[in-house]
Amino acid sequence: MDSCVTAAIANQTHQLALLHVSYGQRTEKRERRAFDEIADFYGVRERISVRFDVFRQIGGSALTDADVAVPESGEAVGAADAAIPVTYVPFRNAHFLSAAVSWAEVIGANAIFIGAVAEDSSGYPDCRPEYYRAFENVIREGTRPETRIEIATPVIAMRKSEIVRRGLELGAPLERTWSCYQFEDEACGVCDSCRLRLRAFAESGAADPIAYRVAGQARVAR
Repeated sequence: MDSCVTAAIANQTHQLALLHVSYGQRTEKRERRAFDEIADFYGVRERISVRFDVFRQIGGSALTDADVAVPESGEAVGAADAAIPVTYVPFRNAHFLSAAVSWAEVIGANAIFIGAVAEDSSGYPDCRPEYYRAFENVIREGTRPETRIEIATPVIAMRKSEIVRRGLELGAPLERTWSCYQFEDEACGVCDSCRLRLRAFAESGAADPIAYRVAGQARVAR
C-alpha cells in the first residue's frame, strides 16, 4: 500500500518505471500480482521484476524463514520504542535500492521513489530517514561521475492513516494492493502489517477494499 501511494505521488511529476523484488517472502506470488495490476493501472510499460534468493538462504526473518512464525500477538503495533520485530528482513532495503540504482543508471532515471514509512511502521531500522540520506552518499560515491540520482521518500513521515487519505485523494488503486505477511488468498487480519493497515483505514474513515479471513477484524484493529 505504501509503495502504491508512493507511485501515485511520483506519477504527478515523473514518468514511472516500476521495479518489483521477489526475495523469498511468504506472499511472493500475491505481491507480484499486485505489482502487475498497479503497473497496468498506471499504464507503465517500463517495468522489471528481480529476484534475490539470498534472504531465504540466510533466514532469520518470519517473512522468509519457514521456521520463524509470523507474530499474531494482537499487541499494539507501530510503537516507537518497540523492539525490532521478527518480520524484519536483515538489511533488505539496501538490496532493493542497489537494484534500483543499477537500473536507474541504465535508463537514465534521476530519482528513486521508495515507500518507506518511519513513524507508524513496525520499527524496521532500514525505514529511517537517515538511512536513505546515507544511501544517497553511497550512490554518489559508487556511480558514474555524471550520475545524479535522488532517493525520494514522500510518505516516510506520514502515519498510515495519512497514507490512506493521500492515496484516496490521488485515486491510487488501493484495492489492488497487498499487505498481509502470511496468506495469498485472503489477508489474515492479525499480523502486524494487516493490523497497521486496518487501523489506518479505520482512522481515515474509509473501508479497506480487500478481503480478510477474520470477520470484523477492523474493529479489533482499532
